[in-house]
Amino acid sequence: MNQQPPNNPQGQPGQGVPQGMPQHMIHGGHEVFDLHEVLAGIINVLDQYMMFRQYVQDPQLLDILDRQYQFIEQQYNTTVEAFSTGGDPQVPTQQYQMQQSNEVVYGITPTQPKKPNRSLSEVKDAGITGHMLGLIKSTASLLTMTSVEVTNPVVRRVMADSVPNYVEMAYEIFLYQNKHRYYQVPQLNEQDMTAMINGFSKTQGPAQMPTNNMKH
Repeated sequence: MNQQPPNNPQGQPGQGVPQGMPQHMIHGGHEVFDLHEVLAGIINVLDQYMMFRQYVQDPQLLDILDRQYQFIEQQYNTTVEAFSTGGDPQVPTQQYQMQQSNEVVYGITPTQPKKPNRSLSEVKDAGITGHMLGLIKSTASLLTMTSVEVTNPVVRRVMADSVPNYVEMAYEIFLYQNKHRYYQVPQLNEQDMTAMINGFSKTQGPAQMPTNNMKH
């Protein structure tokens, strides 16, 4: 993904810094606080992924965790560089490629009721995936909220381009959970499903917009 601002020549660093503006004044105050929250949050994700690793039992889940860790770490470094310089980072925002098939298993299979673990020996892959999904979903939300309030054009693009990657990582975790019946997907009966799907229709013809009363 390309995080260059509009009309910014590819590969020219520092395009996000206005001409003549001191290096320490390339961001708005609110933006600085938000970026500190984002970067601290990403560190938290990386640290917790590292802690989760010792409990993972399935090699496939371990592969997902390791690939996501490496991707998030690079995204963190890209964001830090863009934030500290206000210009284009050496490594632009990458595109995460999940390796799960997108076939979803629908329906509910009875399972044992969930309850809190009573010791670390009870930590299993199902719980680990739940923690991973929660971290990635919350980070996706934080990146989205931050990206719409960033003033520096390069940092804004880094934030915005990172959101789809976290969506993709969350979907990958969900698909893994679903295939192992950790995350089950119920469906409505046919009549209710049809009624809900057909509950909206497209507009027809141009809208009759009211006259604007602004004085000229």
